[in-house]
Amino acid sequence: MLDLLKGLSELPGPPGQEEAVQARLRELWGQQAQEIELTPVGNLLAHIGGRGPKLMMVAHADEIGLIVKSISPQGFLWVTSTERQESSRPTRAFPGQPVLLLGGKGPVEGVLATVTGHVMTFEQRRKAGPEWRELFIDVGASSEGAALALGLSPGTRAVWNPPLKAMGKLICGKALDDRVGLAVLSQLLEILDRDKLAYDLWYASTVQEEIGLVGAASLFRERGFDFCLVLDCGQAGDIPLVEERDMPVKLGRGPVLVHKDSYVHYARPLISRLAAVAREADIPIQNAVFNSYGSDGAELVRQGVPAALLAPPTRYTHSPFEMVHEEDLAAMVALLRAFLYH
Repeated sequence: MLDLLKGLSELPGPPGQEEAVQARLRELWGQQAQEIELTPVGNLLAHIGGRGPKLMMVAHADEIGLIVKSISPQGFLWVTSTERQESSRPTRAFPGQPVLLLGGKGPVEGVLATVTGHVMTFEQRRKAGPEWRELFIDVGASSEGAALALGLSPGTRAVWNPPLKAMGKLICGKALDDRVGLAVLSQLLEILDRDKLAYDLWYASTVQEEIGLVGAASLFRERGFDFCLVLDCGQAGDIPLVEERDMPVKLGRGPVLVHKDSYVHYARPLISRLAAVAREADIPIQNAVFNSYGSDGAELVRQGVPAALLAPPTRYTHSPFEMVHEEDLAAMVALLRAFLYH
């Protein structure tokens, strides 16, 4: 799982530019799928096979990113978020991170920066953190022309660029939201016995989830199905400054069955079936309600499709150092296989 997740998470895939991720998944899924296709909006669909109700298992390919909005005369790149809103203040985790810009002439490395240290004004020191308009990327260019010569321009996207690493049984890196879901689907595919499937199984890797569930909005029109299971990063509260009563989920205690998030109540019958399978197979699970959170499942419910959300507990979400536990991922694979045979 570590090698699989490393290969997927280190690929660049900001919203609207997920091609590298989808190409890798086509390689991973294509040899074992009955059919596989890339839709006009960029979703990757794979028909795995089996008989029974039509089930779609969904994870998203895109990751949190940045997009260049202008270039200063000195060659610095002013950026904003690839998410829906710029109004919220960037997290404290943003400045100082290595980034990779997907320029027109190839990738360009840089660092996400803001004013720091000795040159900060008194007013800047009093702030809780920088605003979006105070963040820029430094690629070492000496002028706007030098940045343009590198293939960089307004509209160029960037992603964080740290390597994935193991810390004992913990895995830490960028884009685990939602490459963990894609890695779980990929590993599950390697061990499935199609003759035992109780469903007509499809996989979907969606695009532009982070800007408002855009790719998922067309899934039902592309391939109608009876219900879906969404795999996405979860939340965890087992760190300082988070109260257990607000988020009782912990790493290493099993995947999370999510009952509600900011957008939707998930299908209780599906949740109950997953819980029953977990009890029968002696697979640990956790139950939770997620706030300030959404998944492709909300858009699927709007289309009239019952949806459940299964998520590995994840620390430090929407940061360059998201963290999961390898045993939670193994339990997700085991639970999904047991569910598909049930």
